[in-house]
Amino acid sequence: MLRELLFAVLVCASLCSDLAGQNRTERQKNNFFLFSGLISYMTRFSPPKTLPSGSFTPWLIVLLGLVTAIGPLATDMYLPAFPEVERDLGGGPGSAQFTLGAWFFGLAIGQFSQGPLSDRFGRRAPLVIGLAIFAVASAGCAMVQNYHLFCLCRFLGAVGGSASAVIPRAIVRDVATGKKGARIMSQLTLVFGVMPVLAPSLGSIVLKFGNWRWIFWVGALYGVAGIVGILLSLPDTLAPERRIAFSPVRIASRYILILKEPVFFSNALLATFSTFVMFAYLGSAPVLFEQVLHFSAGQFGLFFGVNAAAFILGTQINGRLVHKFAMPFLLEAALLWALGVGVLFVVLALAGIAGEHHPILTCALITSITGALGFIGPNATVMSFYHHGHHAGSASAMLGTMQFSIGSLSSVLVGMLPGGSAIPTAIGMMTGILGMAAADLMRRRAPAIGTEDD
Repeated sequence: MLRELLFAVLVCASLCSDLAGQNRTERQKNNFFLFSGLISYMTRFSPPKTLPSGSFTPWLIVLLGLVTAIGPLATDMYLPAFPEVERDLGGGPGSAQFTLGAWFFGLAIGQFSQGPLSDRFGRRAPLVIGLAIFAVASAGCAMVQNYHLFCLCRFLGAVGGSASAVIPRAIVRDVATGKKGARIMSQLTLVFGVMPVLAPSLGSIVLKFGNWRWIFWVGALYGVAGIVGILLSLPDTLAPERRIAFSPVRIASRYILILKEPVFFSNALLATFSTFVMFAYLGSAPVLFEQVLHFSAGQFGLFFGVNAAAFILGTQINGRLVHKFAMPFLLEAALLWALGVGVLFVVLALAGIAGEHHPILTCALITSITGALGFIGPNATVMSFYHHGHHAGSASAMLGTMQFSIGSLSSVLVGMLPGGSAIPTAIGMMTGILGMAAADLMRRRAPAIGTEDD
């Protein structure tokens, strides 16, 4: 424990020295000590007593939720600062969008590596090291004066930060399956779904007190806080005897094996297209609400809050109902609801009814679909891991990569459709719903996964 606390202090000291404005030589010296401590931590790491299966306290759920929030916060919190970033770093108009692309590329690469690493070295050490890389890279984003270096720091931060998306889900699978796993996963999915909605507002609040660089200092300090919380209170959940040897050939064969397994693939596609629906909504929301529905800034924020509340309500109701109903039943009931509302949304949008002339109706349709996602994502995620408890990290990494790669295509689809109406939003969300329906047909043909009650 003393060595782990020393490592956390090294991380904090390096960031604080940057914040205090030390010269380059002093910063390099501090970074040397930081990475020396990092290497020492990896090579001398002795895992603490592992957390027994089924032992999951409310505080650990809160901690994993806070860690899971890192990805969505780092993705969307600096969106309000795009004009300032472009002006200060000299990247030119539209260049800030490419920094977001660097972040998503880093997430895709990082998730592929974080999963196998956590299956080999346990959950705790890779998570701490990933957050340390994220914190240092965020500090780099706050200090750089060059656009290309900023993109590099965003990429590195995503590689490290991808641990916050992959490993918490693997931790849940280590200690809880079946209905209990679905309840815990509902909490994490809540964070993953709500944070993209709240993050831009949080970024705007930070900008009221400082410039865009402050947003990345906040991200760096958040990463350090996550490290301290993990070191102080999160035991490893993967016992040494359950760890898998690390080799490129085995990693490739493991991913192929996971993708070929029908229960994982069908449920992972369900969770992926659930993300697609949410991204289609988020990507089209600014144009829809500001240019089509003519919402004021206050009305825009109010609806975002209502929509976030609908998603929260869906995840919380799902977490309670899994004790009374089977997960496939809850998933399909929500999917049928989303399918019916989605068809109605497309028809009304094409008829010109949903849109500028009926803003409340338009918002109600979107909120109804978003609430259903709170049932679909958590249950599909838990069921996808059913046969992969022995390499849950790799399965979680594959799921995360699918979600970000396919989900991000929703913005491309929405951007290709003509604007000026609710049609792009309706078609974008309906495309994701149809993807979920197709994946559910695949899931029905897959072998039954049983009914776990733990």
